[in-house]
Amino acid sequence: MKALAPLLSFAVVLSLCATARAESPRDFVQETANEVLVVLKNPALDSDSKVAAVEQIAYARFDFDTISRLVLARNFRKMSPEQRERFTREFKKHLSVTYGKNVDSYANETIEITGDREEPRGDWTVQSKIVRGSAAEDILVDYRLRRIGDDWRVIDVVVERISLVSNFRSQLQEIISRDGVDAMLVMLADKNASGESIIPEDERGPS
Repeated sequence: MKALAPLLSFAVVLSLCATARAESPRDFVQETANEVLVVLKNPALDSDSKVAAVEQIAYARFDFDTISRLVLARNFRKMSPEQRERFTREFKKHLSVTYGKNVDSYANETIEITGDREEPRGDWTVQSKIVRGSAAEDILVDYRLRRIGDDWRVIDVVVERISLVSNFRSQLQEIISRDGVDAMLVMLADKNASGESIIPEDERGPS
């Protein structure tokens, strides 16, 4: 069975309805977990419909500008505005390519909030675990949130100590150092078109 943890990591913090407002980071994650589990449990939705729904909600819930800067690190300053915009667009798609295929792996797992703490710059980490029942060990997932205006936005997800931002940063840094920014952008678009992730399957999180 494909890894469910990355799917929930990508989706669980993203599906809060746009009109709803969580009072705290902890509430944000809990309410969103409830929403995404409703989607995953819905027998009326096929796999493509679930992926599409989560993808569209994700675009509204992730702070992709911040994530892009964190993933690109020092390369961000070297890129033109057009290159940055193109990267953000392709990277948003690539998260869905990397994790969206796992919707069929859902097997009645639940999400339990286990703690939260304030971080530097007013960011917040919400700690949780994916409860998989007696047949498998629970999976620890931390969500790094940042206040953008009146709303919380996700800027990183850490699954069993594997950071989404750090994982993609290391992969892309190698490509940029070897081939340059434009080649990296072409490669990312090609991967999206073929439905293939730049992250090896065994590095996406526990199965």
